[in-house]
Formats: sequence, C-alpha cells, structure tokens
Amino acid sequence: MFGHWSRVRPSGSQSARRFRPPRSAGDTTVRSQLILLSIAAVAIPLVTWFALPLVPPLRSLPDTYTGGSAFPASPLAFEKQRVGPESKQRSWIANVQIVDFDQDGLQDVIACDARRNQVLWYRQLQGGGFEEQILGKDLVAPAHATVVDLDSDGDPDVIVSVLGNILPDDGTIGRVVWLENLGGKFQPRVLLTDVRRVADVQAADLDGDGDLDLAVAVFGYARGQILWLENLGEGRFREHELLSAPGTIHVPLADYDGDGDIDIAAIVSQDEEELWGFENLGGGKFRGRRLWFTHNYDIGSAGLVQHDLDGDGDPDLILPVGDNLEDIHTYPQPYHGCLWFENRGNWEFVPHRIAQFGGTYAAAVGDFDGDGDQDVALVSMFNDWDRPEQASIVWLENDGRQNFRTWQIDNAPTHLATVAAGDLDGDGRDDIVAGGLHLTGPFDRLGRITAWFSRGDASR
Repeated sequence: MFGHWSRVRPSGSQSARRFRPPRSAGDTTVRSQLILLSIAAVAIPLVTWFALPLVPPLRSLPDTYTGGSAFPASPLAFEKQRVGPESKQRSWIANVQIVDFDQDGLQDVIACDARRNQVLWYRQLQGGGFEEQILGKDLVAPAHATVVDLDSDGDPDVIVSVLGNILPDDGTIGRVVWLENLGGKFQPRVLLTDVRRVADVQAADLDGDGDLDLAVAVFGYARGQILWLENLGEGRFREHELLSAPGTIHVPLADYDGDGDIDIAAIVSQDEEELWGFENLGGGKFRGRRLWFTHNYDIGSAGLVQHDLDGDGDPDLILPVGDNLEDIHTYPQPYHGCLWFENRGNWEFVPHRIAQFGGTYAAAVGDFDGDGDQDVALVSMFNDWDRPEQASIVWLENDGRQNFRTWQIDNAPTHLATVAAGDLDGDGRDDIVAGGLHLTGPFDRLGRITAWFSRGDASR
C-alpha cells in the first residue's frame, strides 16, 4: 500500500527523457538556436514545476476522456453503515481488516489510522454496532496491522508496519512494532528499526524450526528492501535481505509451489513495476523469481492479495492497479483496474485483466452473493470525483468460470484506500469494509471507516 507518493521514475521512462536538439556543425545561427533551445529545455520545466501547483484543477475531464468509471447499479443490495466515530478532520485510514479478534464468534474490524497514529479495534457488539478500543498509539503513520499469535501463548498479538511518514521520505524512519497481548493489555515492543518506511509485515514459519518468522516490505522512497526476519526467540529477530528495491507494498505468504513450505510473494512498484516470488528452499534459503513486469511505469500497482480465486487448490495473486498520486492532478486512467495472476504451477503466474476501474487502490476477495464462488471488491482512490456518478466501490461478480462483471455499490465516500471482506453479520454472505484516505480534493464526500452489508437480491 502507499504506492508511489511522488513516484521515483526510472531513467528509461518517458518522463525522464531529455530534449536533445539536432546538431549542425559550422552554422553559427543554428548554434545560437540550439543554445536558446537548450536554455528553454531547462527553463520551461522549472517554470512549469513552480507554476502548475498554482493553477486551479480542472472541474471536469474532456468529453473524450474515458478513464473515469461508473457502472450499472449492483443487483445485490448493500446496506451502508459507519464503523466508529466520524472524523472532525479528513481521515487517513491506511488499512482495515475483518477478523474475530476477541474470538467471541463475531467478526470485528482492525484499522490503522495514520491521522491519529493509532491501531484501533472496532469490537462488534452482540446487539449490533461497534465499540472502539485503542490497541496501539504513538505509531507514526501505521500502514498495516497483522493479527497473529507471535509468541504462541494462545492469544492474538498485533504486528504493526510503521511508515514513519505518510508522504515521500527516504529517511530511516520505518519500524516493525509488536503489540504483545498481555491479558488484554497491549505492550509495544520494537522488533525492527533504523530502516526506511515499512508498508507490510506478514508472519509464518519460514525456516521450518517451529516458530514464527516475519516477511517485511520496506517501501522506503528511492531506496527500499524486502527482508525476512529470523525468529531467535524472546522477541529477538535476525535480519536477512531478499531484494534491494524501493516501493514494495505487500508481501503475502503462501505455499505457492505446493511443496509444503511457505514462500513469499511481493509487488514492487517504485523504480519498476514488478511481481516477485521468493521460493523457499528450506533452512532459511530463498530463490528470487521475477514473475511479471510491465513497461508501463505509470500503471500504479497499489497492493497484492493472495487468494485461491479459481478454487483449484493453489494460491493465486490479485493486483489492484491505479495509484497515480505522483501526478499533479490525479486523473483516473483507462489502464487502471485489477489483474488476476492465475497460478498454473511451477512458478508460472498467468495475468488476466478482470476489471477496468479508474484509480483502483485496493482489492478484497469474498463470496458476496453467496453462490459459492469467489467475487472481488475494489475501491477507488482516484476516480473523477468531480462527477458525482463515478464509483468509489464496486464488486466483480464471478460467474463461476472466472468471468467477472463489474457492479457499482456506491459513489461515497470517495478516496477509498483500503478494503476488506468477511461475513460481519453471520448470514453466509461476505460483507465489505473500506477506509478513506483523503489527501486530495474534492472534500465533499468524506468518510472514515464504512461497512457495506450484503443483503441479497435488490429486486426482492
């Protein structure tokens, strides 16, 4: 998550190419023209850099522009409900998850609030509604919270990925913080520090020794890493680097090759747009494999979700694309949407484009219509919000053969940056929770954390 915040451009991309005028030896007039052109080539970008932020944004896109996205109304009814209090400021919700945190049979919501610098638990009450409890505070720009029993003592702990700054920053301000559950009180313990911005941490036994290790996405800005942390016991971890590259957002863990151990997948989004797999060779050794890349450096990878979308028994990968916060005006683009990487075995992942949706920023998989197959929810951070009909959240209906149709759920709140799926009300259909991250305007359809409960056929 938090892909690109003023993306670093590779030297080969179009935006990095320099203007080079043609040479004409022995011609003084041409030389003078070349000098003037060279000065202009430097001066115009400088003037543009300072002047464009002063130009008011366009109120609408040209009629020929097709990047904005609106869709037919969902035939499946969804009931909207606010989770937690309204925010008096523009909200910065970086992550939401649906999990039965207190193991009482009711699904709860865990949220990272980068405005309040807190990790929050919204406990679902027996009679309905949610009660807010603070799990961790003074965590500067928490990006992700992973619920796991790290110390194997029978209760859920929380591992927090701390950016240190929600905006671009290449300082060593990132941290991994363990909120250790001590009888319902959560004690923060720093497991990793002096690294650049951390966007994700996931836990599994990566070296086969019986305890939980950690995979870490160090997003950074111009510099970053993918790490795995070897659990040495008593809250101590040893750091191992798998890849040196900026912009890693998520590191979902699964047995991708079906050999019985846990591998690592990662989406790298800054210098390049690449999907990586790290094959677990045993004994703490990994083999890196680049599984996919694109020459479209502006595609805007925004996260990575692991799920068996086609139900064939192996884990697939779902990639939302649509992060373009690096642009002065964050227009949706026609190539935004969602890719499904079908796991064919032997580390072959075949990409399928399953949705076109402007400004797509996050994806979640669930069975929203209760028909037994897996659908996908997508949220938009950067649709054309000056058009009130544009979608902020959609669901992709799976026909059972992985053909997907896009249905619009809602157009508000806007600027949704994170989404989760789970059965909140226990009716057998998955529901949706999303969080708003309002960094750019317009600011007329604000929202903090919102749930959409699936209520069945809307025509009934």
